[in-house]
Amino acid sequence: MAVYVYSIAEESHPLRLDDVTGVGEPPSELRTVTAGALCAVVSDAPDDLRPKRRDLNAHQQVQDRLMKDGTVLPLRFGLTAPDDDAVRTALEERGAEYADRLRALKGCAEYHLKVMQDEEALLRQILEASSVARQLNDEIRRGTAGPDAPLALGELVAQEVHARQQALAAGVVEALRPFSREEDSSQPTGSDFLSVSFLVPDDQEELFLATELSLANQMGDEFQFRLNGPLPPYSFV
Repeated sequence: MAVYVYSIAEESHPLRLDDVTGVGEPPSELRTVTAGALCAVVSDAPDDLRPKRRDLNAHQQVQDRLMKDGTVLPLRFGLTAPDDDAVRTALEERGAEYADRLRALKGCAEYHLKVMQDEEALLRQILEASSVARQLNDEIRRGTAGPDAPLALGELVAQEVHARQQALAAGVVEALRPFSREEDSSQPTGSDFLSVSFLVPDDQEELFLATELSLANQMGDEFQFRLNGPLPPYSFV
């Protein structure tokens, strides 16, 4: 039977798992596979594994339970192996790499930050700052613009939006970087211009949170900061 893999930890981790169960219906029983100084928390994998709420919650509860007692490498939902021997072989072959990451993640949690800006406020700023954009916009509204004016205005605005939001994103990351050990940016979606994860040490958590709140207040109501955490450090495994 295929094996579902949740996390990798040092063999010395307490691994207190009596109060949690694994994925599947009925819930699967958790066990460990050990190789040298490392172990993996696994269970039997259900045949019809899909990202259903019940299984996603079960996966997360295992990570949360393990993180209460020590450092783990939390693997993303859905990782399976053919059997316990395959898991053991992976631990043996990549043991040094896993041990390095465990040391890097020790005493840390992940915080994920997304930031968006009100589009109307941003457009107003661009029109106020750019005489060319303002003139094109006025001509379009009066009906005196040439046929290429809407395209020209759209391209100009898009360039300004990109430049401004790139600068804003860099500024936010730069302000929070001193309180994190690592960062991992992802492609923003929707109206967001920033999507980034920070690996925050426990002793820097208060400063990180205070700085994020201060940034949100300084940038004003036209910006929306959405901070999620503390989380298992999935982005840094």
